[in-house]
Amino acid sequence: MKLNIKETAVFSMLGAMMYASKELMAILPNIHLIGTFIVAMTVVYRKKALYPLYIFIFVTGLLSGFATWWIPYLYIWAVLWGAVMLLPKNMPKKIKPVVYSLVCGLHGLLYGVLYAPAQALLFGLDFKGMLAWIAAGFPFDVTHGISNFICGLLICPLIAILKKSHKFTS
Repeated sequence: MKLNIKETAVFSMLGAMMYASKELMAILPNIHLIGTFIVAMTVVYRKKALYPLYIFIFVTGLLSGFATWWIPYLYIWAVLWGAVMLLPKNMPKKIKPVVYSLVCGLHGLLYGVLYAPAQALLFGLDFKGMLAWIAAGFPFDVTHGISNFICGLLICPLIAILKKSHKFTS
């Protein structure tokens, strides 16, 4: 997975764009384009999509603080990347937008469940405490899931832009 100079620049910009989009949309709780970016980048760049993903994670920690809330970022977004990697590459064109949006929405809906093990370990929660933490955050996860699904409708257009850009810079 060696990178050339162009890929280094492109992946750095994509990681920075992910962070900027998150900050610009921060006024809207649990509504962002991070999942949209991750799915699109994974479809186009496959394994190399981990570079901009972890650039985003590092920049988030650097600018917002490497605190306990940041630790789950190290794996939560990789779960979405992994789910997309498991999708068939040659899906019919008509179902791609639906499948990508559903995967993105499901990740948002399960965000609290994915986050909970780290919370339990970091703050000494037992299983019941972890379930209570998940239940308390469920309304936010529903918002997250619905917004990820809706934002996921931008995935196919973003894939087209990334592919076109990739051809232009190659």
